[in-house]
Amino acid sequence: MIAILDFGSQYTQLIARRIREQQVYCRILPYNPTIEELKEFKGIILSGGPASVYDQNAPHGDSEILQSGVPILGICYGLQWLAQTLGGEVKKAEKREYGKAKLQAIDSTTLFADIPLETQVWMSHGDKVERLPDGFKVIGKTTNSPACAIGNHQKNIYGVQFHPEVIHTTGGTQIIRNFLFKICKVLPTWTMESFIEHSIKKIRDEVGKKKVICALSGGVDSSTVAVLIHKAIGDQLICIFVNNGLLRKNEAERVIATFKDYYHINLDYCDAQEKFLTKLKKVSNPELKRKIIGHEFIKVFEDEAKKIGQVDFLAQGTLYPDVIESISTKGPSAVIKTHHNVGGLPARMKLKLIEPFRELFKDEVRVLAKELGLPDEIIWQHPFPGPGLAIRIIGAASPKRLNILREADWIIDEETKKSGLYRSLWQCFGVFLPVKTVGVMGDERTYENVIALRAVTSSDAMTADWAQLPHSLLSKISNRIVNEVKGINRVVFDITSKPPGTIEWE
Repeated sequence: MIAILDFGSQYTQLIARRIREQQVYCRILPYNPTIEELKEFKGIILSGGPASVYDQNAPHGDSEILQSGVPILGICYGLQWLAQTLGGEVKKAEKREYGKAKLQAIDSTTLFADIPLETQVWMSHGDKVERLPDGFKVIGKTTNSPACAIGNHQKNIYGVQFHPEVIHTTGGTQIIRNFLFKICKVLPTWTMESFIEHSIKKIRDEVGKKKVICALSGGVDSSTVAVLIHKAIGDQLICIFVNNGLLRKNEAERVIATFKDYYHINLDYCDAQEKFLTKLKKVSNPELKRKIIGHEFIKVFEDEAKKIGQVDFLAQGTLYPDVIESISTKGPSAVIKTHHNVGGLPARMKLKLIEPFRELFKDEVRVLAKELGLPDEIIWQHPFPGPGLAIRIIGAASPKRLNILREADWIIDEETKKSGLYRSLWQCFGVFLPVKTVGVMGDERTYENVIALRAVTSSDAMTADWAQLPHSLLSKISNRIVNEVKGINRVVFDITSKPPGTIEWE
């Protein structure tokens, strides 16, 4: 395994993605683990971060890590921290450097093996290494960063001022491969097949003869969790599907037909629409909506568990991006929003969590689902947020607004599939805006609400670009929504990427 110590970089999760792509398992940890906590890792990457190492409250790791003999790669802040900790000097740069730069490789025997002598890299820093620690030498430089890359071959410690994990660094993947395979000497053995084998054993060992409730939504994450856990413990698994009144059109019927009738998995259907909608009445704050849904979600599960009998575990399809975006226990990274899977859980929750995918990205779950034999209809469906349509309605999620959004979203989904573009998109959905605009339908004036169309492309939801949908598709979607959905007379198209926006509006 490779450990990534998180000093707060916005790109920390991308480092993990790049390593996983090489079939090497990695884990993101806080920036300050002990030597004991790192003993099973074969390499350590120190992430970037927004602080300056000379700041009073700057994050500092355990200096013993640098004497452990484990190969280390420091990126940006990680480079500066290791340089200062080992006796070098870091100062504020005369010129801040952001964006593309040309790296001149000086030593191409290790970290820069099979990299062109001159290559494009991506910079994002305001400090620089002024004096190298003893035993280190410069292995790469740019015009503004004479010590852009440094290394100590004897100790297998390296540092780069740029970000090899972003696509703008053209040789970034090879640099990461060199660190993994030439320096750490790990093997590319982490596959979905091995993950399934490991997960089944872990679930069986943890659960024993006890029962597990699976939070089934019908999405690819929870569906794959259900199939995986059923494979591990069979009828000890009871899937509970909660209709919270925030589902898409025909969602409840589809889930029941798929898992009860097709997979023959124990399925407990719980109609809790009235409970959720009553709690959400007149609630407009996005975070409050999420927390209310999260609390009610667990409460319903606890009530269902009592009906079933003795149950000790609750399984969820929580993914790595959910964890990273919700709470910064992995390091000093900024909290962006609360996901219902990982935030807003009552302290009194009596069920132990089983989250096999807590360290996986969405595309990895899809590969896993394929390996487990799930149908393409489930594997390739677009992600749907845990809080459902409530966070795709700006303002209160009333029954009337929910019905309007369901019909509009159904049209978006249907037309996107007809166009053949569905699989190429990460998500494509509608957002209900509580804004009324004047329109003309026939010879009459209308004053109705707006639907915003959101369509993005992405590989893991950590970053996303707005999808440049064909005008013909946009026209069909707009015409159908305005003509077929009562209460909507205008459709707008969201052209914001992530960052700066998030994929969901709330």
